[in-house]
Amino acid sequence: MAGRVEGKVALITGGSSGIGRATALLFGRERAKVAVADYNAEGGERTVKTIQDAGGIASFHAADVSNPQEVEALIKNVVEKYGRLDYAFNNAGIEGQMASTPECTIENWNRVIAIDLTAVFLCMKYEIAQMLKNGGGAIVNTASVAGLYGLAGAPAYVAAKHGVAGLTKTAALEFAQKGIRVNAVCPGFIRTPMVDRVLDKGDFSEEQIFAAEPMHRMGKPEEIAEAVLWLCSDASSFVTGLPMPVDGGYVAQ
Repeated sequence: MAGRVEGKVALITGGSSGIGRATALLFGRERAKVAVADYNAEGGERTVKTIQDAGGIASFHAADVSNPQEVEALIKNVVEKYGRLDYAFNNAGIEGQMASTPECTIENWNRVIAIDLTAVFLCMKYEIAQMLKNGGGAIVNTASVAGLYGLAGAPAYVAAKHGVAGLTKTAALEFAQKGIRVNAVCPGFIRTPMVDRVLDKGDFSEEQIFAAEPMHRMGKPEEIAEAVLWLCSDASSFVTGLPMPVDGGYVAQ
């Protein structure tokens, strides 16, 4: 059924590829007005053009979401263009480098925490302030199954994603009576450029992933997008503070 978020304004960070792109395209098909944010202008503009070519409404906004000034300007620009902000999908993220805790470099730690955790905090800080002016809204953050369990060799990534899950629950409690719902998706292994990079570096093999997944396959970005849309829509009106696994049963083991 189309039009589940028709006429609403949705901001999607990390919208140039992977899960962010798939989600932006889905929101566009469902007739939302889509603001795509990314540091990758070429990819972001490509996502916007795809939405527009299909008859949707979308715009690209260049931003480094780990920079407070750029995030504040991003929200201001989206509201100036569309008049309000109803939904936000804080999805931008990186995988960082695989290394044990003592071998994790300070540079890798700082970069992963900045993009995968601090950026989510910054986005929520300004999104929530705007949504309060609107009278409400819905926010979905991208955590990970690594935000629900440990993963040897990825201390910065796991710490950041656990932080996103906790931050999501805290904000959900703070604004549960003010019309703002805050949830997170926790993807398992999804066929995205990020996972492809991990495979290319030899950190994991496809065989290892398939063996670990109860469904014996990777997920598709579109499957995460559907979960994000549901968490934003009125169909999930009694759901808040949920770090929702979309993982083929991985964390159920």
